[in-house]
Amino acid sequence: MIEVRNLTKRFGRFTAVDDLSFTVGRGEAVALWGANGAGKTTAVRCLLNLFPYEGEITVNGLDARRQSKEVRRLIGFVPQELSFHDDMSVAETLVFYARLKKAPDGFDFEPLLERLRLTEHVQKRVGELSGGLKQRLALAVALLSDPPILVLDEPTASLDIRSREEFLTLLRGLKRAGKTMVFSSHHLEEITALADRVLLLEGGRLVVDAPPDQLERQLNWETTLHLYLPDAGIDPALQTLAGLGMPVSRNGRGVRVQVRPGAKGEVLRALHEAGLDVDDFSVE
Repeated sequence: MIEVRNLTKRFGRFTAVDDLSFTVGRGEAVALWGANGAGKTTAVRCLLNLFPYEGEITVNGLDARRQSKEVRRLIGFVPQELSFHDDMSVAETLVFYARLKKAPDGFDFEPLLERLRLTEHVQKRVGELSGGLKQRLALAVALLSDPPILVLDEPTASLDIRSREEFLTLLRGLKRAGKTMVFSSHHLEEITALADRVLLLEGGRLVVDAPPDQLERQLNWETTLHLYLPDAGIDPALQTLAGLGMPVSRNGRGVRVQVRPGAKGEVLRALHEAGLDVDDFSVE
């Protein structure tokens, strides 16, 4: 559906995206992940042909530069920074953007409003909406022409935890319905909840291209498990895990153990086989 080959974007002497290549299959969700300044937003804007760039981008076989109008019809975009008119209602905002997108007269907004749970807010002014509702409105605008591709730039960056989860639930539903997605994010939990593949960018270069469940192994990350046990179980847990060669130490009412990539289950299994109960745990 999307093919990016040798994408490079420079701002003067600064290279924001450096020889980036990747593909996105139909119905696939691909995350651009990395710290601020890694090149995620620049790559997204090149994909939308908002910046001049070196390299090639094709969308459904169309050249993103030479056939930019046709490409934009295939893409619904949700930006990080929203710029709606606060004094317009939700209904007026949708009508305004529907006209810009040349939607047919008599366009029925109701199915879209129901799908994104905006029906009860349709007469509210945009300035009265919460951050989560504004983001849903942005998604509604992106979906007005029912494009096959959604491109989202840090879509939940400004949302609280509850609004973020509600928005991700909507995106998962759209993915199940067949939408192809490219989204940038620096939230690991967001990536694991939605992405089929993760492209880790550092300094504008592609470092890792892997499914979310392989990131730990690809990056050779160690994970810290904080295990909370009954007092009587702490010393036996320390002895059990140390006997398996795991770096372990006491941590308040539990233990802290360093775990190699993909081995979190081994820790819990070892304690279970030793007859030790774990009340709770957290992952760092």
